[in-house]
Amino acid sequence: MNSIFSNPQNLFSLNEILTKPCPIPKKNGLYGWFFKQIPAGVPVSECETYNELKLLYIGISPDKKGKPNSTQTLQHRIRYHYQGNAEGSTLRRSLGILLMSESGFPLRRVGSGKRMTFTNKGEQWLDSWMRDNAFVSWIENDEPWILEEELLHTFALPLNIQGNRHHSFAAELNKIRKRAIANAKEAPIFLGSENRKTSLKYIDFT
Repeated sequence: MNSIFSNPQNLFSLNEILTKPCPIPKKNGLYGWFFKQIPAGVPVSECETYNELKLLYIGISPDKKGKPNSTQTLQHRIRYHYQGNAEGSTLRRSLGILLMSESGFPLRRVGSGKRMTFTNKGEQWLDSWMRDNAFVSWIENDEPWILEEELLHTFALPLNIQGNRHHSFAAELNKIRKRAIANAKEAPIFLGSENRKTSLKYIDFT
């Protein structure tokens, strides 16, 4: 099981994910995200390395522990991380906040003010950054939530927060995120268009 992330046989880029038919199965499983460029401040000395890419985050789909009624699959969840927004993707929210000084797009309240994203342009900037720097591998598993805890203790995963309090960066990342959320709440609601205009060619979350 661990070899899928320490020595992945297949590591997919965003462009490969967007091919038809999509290579990601509509199955339960676990996925790991590897990165070429590392956001400033993220410790990577103990992270798994594959072809100079660093494993920074793992996820599962569905998350039956946190969302007992979830029916999401690997395909839906991975594509949402690539094509969604910071309101629905913990990974995108963390990356966007950590890259804020580079992108110039802080977290903002949008729409009615109940949702928080980096606005359309900010999410598009993050799309582009992930296209160049984020690569994903996965493995099918009927009950991925059972294996998640084991993997969180096997690998050093600085971008995971939930279930990862033993990692030295988890508490720091949590503080950084809370500060960005607090700043977003203090700022006025962004009134620009929030129809998600992805910079990607293929978007279908069904």
